Formats: sequence, structure tokens, C-alpha cells
Amino acid sequence: MGQTITEQILDDHLVEGELTPGEEIGIEIDQVLTQDTTGTMVWLQFEALEMDEVQTELAAQYCDHQTYQFDFKNTDDHRFLRSASGTYGAYFSRPGNGICHQVHKENFAAPGKTLLGSDSHTPTPGGLGQLAIGAGGLDISVAMGGGAYYVEMPEIVNVRLEGELPEWATAKDIALHLLGELTVKGGVGKIFEYTGPGADSLSIPERTTITNLGTELGATSSIFGTDEKTKEWLAKQDREEEYVELTPDEDAEYADTITVDLDELEPLIACPSMPDKVVPVREVAGTDVEQVIIGSCTNGAYEDILPGAKMLEGREVAKHTEMIVAPGSKQASEMLAREGWTAEMMAAGVNFSEATCGACIGIGHVPASDSVSLRTFNRNFEGRSGIEDDSVYLCSPEVATAAAIAGEIVDPRDLADELGDLEAPGLEMGTAYSPGMGRNDSDIITPEEAIDDELIKGPNIGDVPLRGALEGDIGGEALLKMEDNITTDHIIPATADILKFRSNIDKLSEFTLSRVDDTFAERARAADGGVLVAAENYGQGSSREHAALCPMYLGIEAVFAQSFARIHKANLFNFGIVPLAIDAETYDRIEEGDDLQIAEDVGTAVTSGVEEFTVSVNDGEWEFTADLDASDREREILASGGKLSWVKAQHDDGSDAAPADD
Repeated sequence: MGQTITEQILDDHLVEGELTPGEEIGIEIDQVLTQDTTGTMVWLQFEALEMDEVQTELAAQYCDHQTYQFDFKNTDDHRFLRSASGTYGAYFSRPGNGICHQVHKENFAAPGKTLLGSDSHTPTPGGLGQLAIGAGGLDISVAMGGGAYYVEMPEIVNVRLEGELPEWATAKDIALHLLGELTVKGGVGKIFEYTGPGADSLSIPERTTITNLGTELGATSSIFGTDEKTKEWLAKQDREEEYVELTPDEDAEYADTITVDLDELEPLIACPSMPDKVVPVREVAGTDVEQVIIGSCTNGAYEDILPGAKMLEGREVAKHTEMIVAPGSKQASEMLAREGWTAEMMAAGVNFSEATCGACIGIGHVPASDSVSLRTFNRNFEGRSGIEDDSVYLCSPEVATAAAIAGEIVDPRDLADELGDLEAPGLEMGTAYSPGMGRNDSDIITPEEAIDDELIKGPNIGDVPLRGALEGDIGGEALLKMEDNITTDHIIPATADILKFRSNIDKLSEFTLSRVDDTFAERARAADGGVLVAAENYGQGSSREHAALCPMYLGIEAVFAQSFARIHKANLFNFGIVPLAIDAETYDRIEEGDDLQIAEDVGTAVTSGVEEFTVSVNDGEWEFTADLDASDREREILASGGKLSWVKAQHDDGSDAAPADD
């Protein structure tokens, strides 16, 4: 039987297991990336592993979330990250150089390679044929140390694209269409592999927009094959030699096939406050808009911003609407400036931001109260924009710019009819990067150019907390009962007042689940721990391991949920919190404040392979069963109190394995 593109890459990197869906596999990692809000803990954990240098082919550290450096704690983090990169042999991208996914795509992403990143949108380079997966920071540390990355083998789904996009429909609309059809849970346990003539018609920036948004489907990754467009794009980055031809075998078999007819797509928009609340733009036309932002890692390339610039030529932004462009990288900013588009957009009333994640996570450009913001981002979770009661829509740059011109949501086709002289901008690839200058790498410090050779820790940078081995019975008060789709933004918010404490777990833990209940952390400390209860898709969203680390620090021993998001479930294992699945009837019956106790010696039960646990409620008032779905390796990690303790114990025992799980 032939292989899919995904299977070909996995087969080349397989170190343990078989490529059978649902079975755990271990794969070799070629490249790793991390960013400034997850990177501090990654490097502190790497230090705790007592490693001397990075073992992967390449490691890259980006500073893209806290670039405004509004507090010395942010700047200290960046200095620490620069020192860690220099000490251990990683590339360091300076603050302001751009968002990790865009800059990595420009500089390092390579077809056929594996990439593991401590950011959930790491799959972005799948548009270049790289198998890229988001994971928790501790998994990144272990991979950098030479260990394999373990993941449940996903199902490979063929997304066959037929036809070509009509005028005013974009790659963003392809991704939004899939979100509307499949929901934010539709990709869990799957990798989406894009094929067909419609896929061939798309440019690399269009493909990477789609693979970026695959994360919102809950997918493990998303990937396209490679072709002449891939080769040409790499050549523009002076990296043509990294091209590898990747196509599925003719007799490759997929778990499922989804067909999308691009000819039938129209401009779409995701309504507040979830990326899968997708409707045609015309259904919400006429809604007043006070803010429009084009950019982010989803639509921050030069090719994403240029359509908006063309639409604004000779026009102005509506007086009551603010429009901001936040390029994905300094390279995109430079291209727009050199070609005169920056000045044109400024003349139209557009403000330019530094190349940063900022607004996407609620740092800068926070919307006004009771206002609508249209953004070309990938997430519109409630409160993520920096104001709790927000109203954020997700759309393409064309739809966003049309709204900026009209001052209200409008289908760009209707605006074109109304204005008479507005033409569909289409897609125009940049002719060259840094024209006449060649590559501009001034903001990337290579390992050979390292400035520091020892770690520099400011006063806000703490230690990595560890949990002891899992012993005896566990349980406690159900401190919080939550609904469906609780995101990692709910668990540990990323707003400016909180983000600066990502390297200080003692302080950061004070904000745990504050978006759900601002008394939670105080109650957890007073109760000396307890358990959490949630409905479907608990831990959706970001890869931030702090969403498991902080509850662990507060003494949370288990999470009972109807289902878990992939990365967050792995993070719970990594920090010694038992993730237990319950059915809907049990969820409905549990009340906040109930006392839940697992009577067995959980440590022994976990390591012996017990899958079903009996849980006593309120000292025997009633009972229910909860399931532990875990591999043998995950059970060992859990029983050890987390992955760092497990890896260190392996190393201290003098095993032949490197201090990593390979």
C-alpha cells in the first residue's frame, strides 16, 4: 500500500511504534522553535535537564509576543532568552523581527523536515511541506535534548480542493469554510493533507494561511505537497537548495476524504466568539465597525497585506473606524515600504504596528467597550482581545479592508458594485525580498554570532516547580465546574498585566482560571488543592504549558472532563495531573463543591495499566467511573509526578538513554 505525504515523512523519522492510527509513535525532530511567552520555561527546563547544547539540527528562539517591552520583566525575559540561545546553540530572533511562524517560514522551514514548536500554530509551515506540530514547552525541551517526540498516530484526512477561487474569495475563506463545517473539534486526532487541482492553484502564502488555521480545527497538523510554486518561493528566500519533492503515492489510502469546491466559495466571516461560528459576510452586513486589523501569523505576509493596500489606493478609511496593519514579519514591512505601499496606506488613514503577536493576545490595540473589531487573525475567543466583553470577527484581508472603507461589515463584492471602480485585488507575489540587497538577516543572531555564553536571569525569572511522585489516593473538592471549550486563555490569560509573569510561576498561578472565577486561585490555595471538572474540549487553543503547570502548582491533582484538547492533555501528563474522561451524565450530576475521591492507590493503578477508576462522591453518597486513556510511557510519566521528574530519574539511574525519552 502506498503512503500519504504525512506517512512518508513520519516513516523517515520514526524511532518507535507503527503508523497505525490511535497507536503511540515516537518520531525524531529536526527543528524546534519557541517564542518569548513559552520560551523562558522551555530553557529553564532544558537547564534542569542538565544538557550542554541543542541536539536537533536547528533550534530557533523568537521574541514576538512581548515586543513592546512595557515592563522590565519583559526585557529581562528577552535578555534571558538571548543568553539561553547563545549558551545552548540556538538561533535568536530579536524583538520586532516578527512572529515566529512567519519568520521561521521565511528563514528555516524546509519540506520533508519535522518541526516541533511551543506554540499551537506551529503547523503553519505545512504549506511548504514541513510536518510541523505544536506541543508543550517540556516536550520541546526534551526534543532539543535529542529525545523523540511521542504522539498518538493521527488519522490522515485528504482535503481535496477542486476548482479555483473566484474573485473576492480567498484562502482564508477555505479555512473558514472547513471550520464552519467541521467545528473547532473536527480535527482532533487528525492531520489534514491538502491535495487536488485547487491545492495546486494556491500560492505558498495562501497554503500557509490554511495550515495555520488548521490549529483551530483541533488538528495535530496540516500539510500540502510541494511543487514548482514551493521551489520558486524558496528561491526568493535564497533557499532553493532545500526543496524536496513531496507527493502522495498514487495508491495512498486516507482515513477520510473531504472535498471542497473552491468555485462555490464566497467571502465568509467567523462571528464572536469562536472561530467556527462561520457565516457568509452578507448575513451580518451593515454591522458598524470601529476597528479593523490586518496581520498576525495567519494573514501577516506581504501577499496578505497587499490586497488591502490596493483596495485603499485613492480612498480613505471611514472616519469612525480605526484600521491597523500588523505585519507578520519585518521582511513583510520592508517589502511594503520599499514598494511605496506603506506610505499609500498611511495616507488612507492606516496605522502601522510593529511585527508582533500583540493585538492577537490582547496586548495593544484593545477594542473599545461595546464595539466591533474585524481581524484577520485565527482566534476570537471571548476576552482574548484584551477586553472581557468583546465582539471580534475573523475574516480575510479583503473583507477587513472593505469594512474599513465602508465603516461597517460589507461583502466586498457589494462594495465593489456600489463604488463602481473597486476591482478585486487578487493575489500578487512579491517579486523579490529586500530588492537589491539580498537577504537581510540583521535581526537574527546565529549560534556562531552568540553574544552570551551563560544564562542571565533577572529577578522575575524563577525556578521550574516539580511535583512529587503519584502516591496513594487522590482527589479533593471539585473547585470549579466548567462548560464546553474552556481554552488555555481561560486557564492562564495572556493579557499584558499577566503575561509578564510567565517565568515566575508563583506569581503567575495567582491568575489561574481567573477568566472563569477570579476567586479560584485563592480557594485552591486555601483548600490545599482539589480537582477540576469540565465538559467537552477542555484546554482548547494555545500550547501554553502554564495552563497545566499553574494548576499543578496550586495542588490540582486531577481533571475530570468529557474530552480534552490534544496538546493540553499531553501537558497535564507532563505536569503530573491525571486527565480522566467522564460521560455527559456524570458531568451533569457532579456539582461544584462535591468531594471526589479515587480510593485506589492511584500511583500503583496507573503504572499497572488500570483504565477505569471508581470515584466516590461526598464520602460514598454516589459513585461514578472515569477513564484514563494513556500509553505505557504516559503512565510512567504520570506516576513519576511529571515528565521532567521522569526524565531526570531515567538519567540519574544511569540508563543508556539520553536525558530524554528516546
